[in-house]
Amino acid sequence: MTAGSLVAVSRSEDDRTPGDGTVPPDLNLLRTFLAVHRSGSFTAAAQLLGLSQPTVTTQIRSLERQTGRELFERLPRGVAPTAVADELAARIAAPLDALAEATGHGSPARARPAPVHLAGPAELLATRALPALAPLVARGVRLRVTEGLSDRLLDELRAGRHDLMIATSRPRGRTLSAVPLVDEEFVLVAAPALAGGLRARLAADGPGALHGVPLLAYAEDLPIVRRYWRHVFGRRLNCRAAVSVPDLRAVLALVVAGAGFSVLPRYLCEDDLASGALALLDEPEDAPINTGYLVRRPGTSDNPHVALVHDRLLEAARAW
Repeated sequence: MTAGSLVAVSRSEDDRTPGDGTVPPDLNLLRTFLAVHRSGSFTAAAQLLGLSQPTVTTQIRSLERQTGRELFERLPRGVAPTAVADELAARIAAPLDALAEATGHGSPARARPAPVHLAGPAELLATRALPALAPLVARGVRLRVTEGLSDRLLDELRAGRHDLMIATSRPRGRTLSAVPLVDEEFVLVAAPALAGGLRARLAADGPGALHGVPLLAYAEDLPIVRRYWRHVFGRRLNCRAAVSVPDLRAVLALVVAGAGFSVLPRYLCEDDLASGALALLDEPEDAPINTGYLVRRPGTSDNPHVALVHDRLLEAARAW
């Protein structure tokens, strides 16, 4: 394959805009473009190509001037390809890779894939997802992890800031692909010293027995606790949190220390329940369950490590 045939597939007559001339883009610009498209950022592409980040930025701007089209939307973290960029990448990827292999240089963007950007709840990432991904890290997969609430992370995923995300609810719309990953069972718990008297009172008097006992929660609007109250007790929760801290591991530590009661995912506190450091206040036949989803933007990443992480998480989740 010659450079001339590569250029022929990289630009058609329909793609040229008035006044942009007939000189095709330089192959170096196309290589840089493809590295940015595959890695999702100018910085990552610069590392793959052995260039400085300003050089990559200059080359992409030069290619945009030559084509007369915007190729990437600049985001707070990285870039998102436009539809024009996706179309161009689809035309030039195979010829560029073939040319690189024919000349003995290989494809930098494929030789060392960019890091996989994974997002999700801090607790589930720390206790389940990241330990499951340890074998991939040992094999050279690089991860960049962001913790936070699902609504914000889903918006960032749509904008291209993440490759994969664990969401606590199924995302709406058709721009994201989601598969069920894990079911969380919620349990009502307290330290044994506190639970002894509360359990009997709760069985006799219902949830009103917990009025006056400090409630420890993940968020001020008490989403997990309210869900438990509706599902198990069939009524609305009418109290405020004594402590609100956006980390369920911190809530767990407070409960174990005897500060009050809370509703927590069973996976997070099962060791403390087994050891006796924590006690169940209630054991309903039908405990509330929440399904977590593994979410990605379909067709937006050529990084093969994204698929590796995706498949490994689904495989590991069968044992969670």
